[in-house]
Amino acid sequence: MLAKIKHVRAFTVRGGGADYHDQGAGHWIDDHIATPMSRYPEYRQSRQSFGINVLGTLVVEIEAEDGTIGFAVTTGGEPACYIVEKHLARFLEGRDPTEYEKIWDQMYFSTQYYGRKGLVINAISGVDLALWDLLGKLRQEPVYHLLGGAVRDELQFYATGARPDVAKELGFIGGKLPLHHGPAEGLEGLRKNVELLADMRAKCGPDFWLMYDCWMALDVDYATRLAIACHEHGLKWIEEAISPDDYWGYAELKRNVPRGMLVTTGEHEATRWGFRMLMEMDCCDIIQPDVGWCGGVTELLKISALADAKGKLVIPHGSSVYSYHFVVTRHNSPFAEFLMMHPGPTEVVPMFAPQLLGEPVPVNGRMKAGALDRPGFGVELNRDIPLHRPYTH
Repeated sequence: MLAKIKHVRAFTVRGGGADYHDQGAGHWIDDHIATPMSRYPEYRQSRQSFGINVLGTLVVEIEAEDGTIGFAVTTGGEPACYIVEKHLARFLEGRDPTEYEKIWDQMYFSTQYYGRKGLVINAISGVDLALWDLLGKLRQEPVYHLLGGAVRDELQFYATGARPDVAKELGFIGGKLPLHHGPAEGLEGLRKNVELLADMRAKCGPDFWLMYDCWMALDVDYATRLAIACHEHGLKWIEEAISPDDYWGYAELKRNVPRGMLVTTGEHEATRWGFRMLMEMDCCDIIQPDVGWCGGVTELLKISALADAKGKLVIPHGSSVYSYHFVVTRHNSPFAEFLMMHPGPTEVVPMFAPQLLGEPVPVNGRMKAGALDRPGFGVELNRDIPLHRPYTH
């Protein structure tokens, strides 16, 4: 028998880490990137101007009776701390940590009347990831062993950032660019988007993957025109082009894009039911759940099984070790995303720094499965960063 769960705690912390948009000035991740708020000129230059970083990071700790602590980080900040401490903790304390299925079910259905997506699922995800971390530490095994073991010897990565040309030099298999101009910037903005891709294609050569991350900024008409205009420059996929609630729009876009171009989405989708909609309505070719936002590992296993049966790839949204431990165990997750969190971005730095210690990073665009061999998710919480616990129970 494993030690039972003694206590659940929730903290918030500011600056980078899991809330990776919480960066200082001059970072590529906040440089005139197209968003649904780009229709308003005053919110066009900076995503922080409309509040993309207001929540901060959520840190969940689950302590067992023997003193072992599992933890995880995601977004959600102070409101998520309240949900974890005041609502979700009751479903864990005094329980066996192997009961993750029952615990998840109780967390989800007890919050369904005010949850289902967004902040509440972020909070549930954080608790679920901390539970898997605890389970791995209690069993002295890495999480990927608990998920069935590695199906390949190493992970290979594409890089998300403003410099795919640098990503190619660093050994990544592809580069995903942020889209800078949305529909409100008209034909001139569309032309600039296409010119940037053409420039990167010239710098990267014909065989390097190039993708556009559109961050929910477009409508079907604009996304279709962008896809067609980018086709001659070998755009591999167009990502999260429209609102995550517009399943009908995604289905139309998938029918509209040039043959061979992929439509991808799912970063802001949640639970098996949301992804079932994406797949049954034939909205995309690749689903991209974020393990810290979609319901945690427990739910991602269900989402992935559904995708496998539908012949869809599951390429999780970049979430560091939390996705690596999953991707290495799944045949329908043949590569992974790495978010380039260097401001340039011209070098590889840990994705969730400064909050995680011991976080592995790709070397020459790859990572050996053995880099994940420490218990749990294999990282520790940086105790030098001040944690704020706004609520207790």
